[in-house]
Amino acid sequence: MDTEKLNYDLPSELIAQTPSSARSGSRMLVLNRSADILFDSTFSQICAFLRKGDCLAINNTKVIPARFLAKRKTGAEIEGLFITEQENKWKVMLTKSSRIKVGESIDLLDRDNKQYCSAAIDTKLADGQWLIRPASPLAAEKILDNIGFAPLPPYIKRPQPASEHELDVNRYQTVYAQQSGAIAAPTAGLHFTPGLLEQIRAKGISIAQITLHVGVGTFLPVKSETLEGHKIHSEEYSIDEENAAIINNAIQAGGRIIAVGTTTVRTLETAARGRKIIASKGQTSLFITPGFKFQVTDALITNFHLPKSTLLALVAAFAGLDQILTAYKHAVEHKYRFYSYGDCMFII
Repeated sequence: MDTEKLNYDLPSELIAQTPSSARSGSRMLVLNRSADILFDSTFSQICAFLRKGDCLAINNTKVIPARFLAKRKTGAEIEGLFITEQENKWKVMLTKSSRIKVGESIDLLDRDNKQYCSAAIDTKLADGQWLIRPASPLAAEKILDNIGFAPLPPYIKRPQPASEHELDVNRYQTVYAQQSGAIAAPTAGLHFTPGLLEQIRAKGISIAQITLHVGVGTFLPVKSETLEGHKIHSEEYSIDEENAAIINNAIQAGGRIIAVGTTTVRTLETAARGRKIIASKGQTSLFITPGFKFQVTDALITNFHLPKSTLLALVAAFAGLDQILTAYKHAVEHKYRFYSYGDCMFII
């Protein structure tokens, strides 16, 4: 499939720079696939579209404050994104890294822009990635708890990340986040509140938790002319026996499996064997594109995605490319807010 078919025009002013004032206050565009009908609603009304016996599948990954600031000995400022830790070394992405050399030392900065500790540049990797060795006995997550910021995507501008730190560290995280390890939020879940989840349970809708740690591939656009030419990064996932049973019981009882976010879809479809979920864990590099046969996902709650992205390809596979582009055109015309901090769709 030509990647250009996933393109659409979006005025920059519709890219949400901050979350809505209330978590569940976002708008929600509902797309009924079978009837080919669109209508406008709000996320606070989500229960009206759910039925007793349905199962809501959520991704309980927890975002770590993976964005950090550093400085070279020359005084040049660097921005980094932590990816993973291996043998006391961090794999990171570094901006303004063309002049950095293996063997030099940089300073990791705290949120007051003061030196926290030094770090040696160990190895240059591909795709702008590096291995660095922080001069601290603490684990990466402990250091990042002291110096890191929410790893917002590049289209959310934070020239001074400390000024919005409290907002972002709270709102770029789902209320049900438990398993630490993501470097990007499963943003469809950002709209839920504890009260709304209680309303959902009270209506007789089960909630199953899966985990997929969103990785660096989230930030990478499709650069190839065709989707077939793009290699998607693998990400760690898990579904335990208890939550697999919750999903399978709902299926057997005739309920719908409603995935909250594209990360949940990828996890469910990775673990599916026919119309059944198998408890499992590992790495998934499942790339869902138009033509994919969904096994367990019946409905999808999802934010609006970037043009020519793997996430838009997944949504187009689920709802049909023409219907999705029509829905996105409607969202633009009605000034919905787009991307991570923006409004959402409910595709049924």
